[in-house]
Amino acid sequence: MSYKPRIIRIDDGEFYVEGSPEKKFCYRVIVTDEEQTCTCGDYTIEVKKDPGYRCEHLLAVLSGNGNIEGLAALDRSKPKLDERFISSIQGRDFVIYAGVLDLAHQRGLRSVVVDAVQYPTAENGMEAICKATVESECGETFVEWGDANPKNVNTMVVRHLLRIAATRAKARALRDFTNIGMTCLEELGDLDEVSGGENGGNGAAKKNAPLKFERPAETERPKKPAARKEPAVRDVPKTPPPESKKEESKPEPPKQDNMPRMSTAQLKAIENLSRRRGLSREELEDLVRKSYGNPVENLGAAEASAFIRLLQQSA
Repeated sequence: MSYKPRIIRIDDGEFYVEGSPEKKFCYRVIVTDEEQTCTCGDYTIEVKKDPGYRCEHLLAVLSGNGNIEGLAALDRSKPKLDERFISSIQGRDFVIYAGVLDLAHQRGLRSVVVDAVQYPTAENGMEAICKATVESECGETFVEWGDANPKNVNTMVVRHLLRIAATRAKARALRDFTNIGMTCLEELGDLDEVSGGENGGNGAAKKNAPLKFERPAETERPKKPAARKEPAVRDVPKTPPPESKKEESKPEPPKQDNMPRMSTAQLKAIENLSRRRGLSREELEDLVRKSYGNPVENLGAAEASAFIRLLQQSA
């Protein structure tokens, strides 16, 4: 054998031995006091001529004590989606394109080919359409399409419609290949759709803009009206006011306690996004107190929604 194969011990006397440097297949080898067998073609043919025949895989197990790994090695080598590439927003999990691509390479990605099906022009409403073809090392093929137009992308990337369509097509094809059911963040038109923002699917989020924390208008207390100046008192006969005119009661300003509180999903989204920005718990609390005068747990629903959008724009 021209290379040193990897050997995994499955049970007492039972092993899996890699059959090629490309790690495309392996053979089941049994080595006990009563039996020494292998599932490779050479052993199957030669053992009929010579009952004592030992193929290269049997010899590798018999002489490879220092190269034999336990069953736990299979779990370590199993392709897994890194949790760093998962983002939880408003109780929903989304995967980042880089994470799907990383998992695809673990599972044996051979190639990704993108074809521009339609270029954005004024006649087609500036809509770009791309086709992505993903091929695995085993010869499996997965095909998907992605589209992008000014109505389903963020205004900051509206000049790059063809690239967005290509990324969306690749993301969908790679998700099919890796069997990932979560939607890629790159497939969304605007994160405000997930966080419950008011900008809809065509928000103008500035990703590289510095963070500016502002109290949302809907939670601000109304300013107390200035006191009216009473006219100078003159010596005029006092007459009782007509019964039909009653002093109108002034509406009291809404109390902050009546405002809806932040939901558990909003708090979780704030914590996840702050970790992505590298903020410690103390730094997060300091930012919230400077902006809203309250700790994170006491934010209102509208305040939390605005804070989430600001964290997303700078993430």
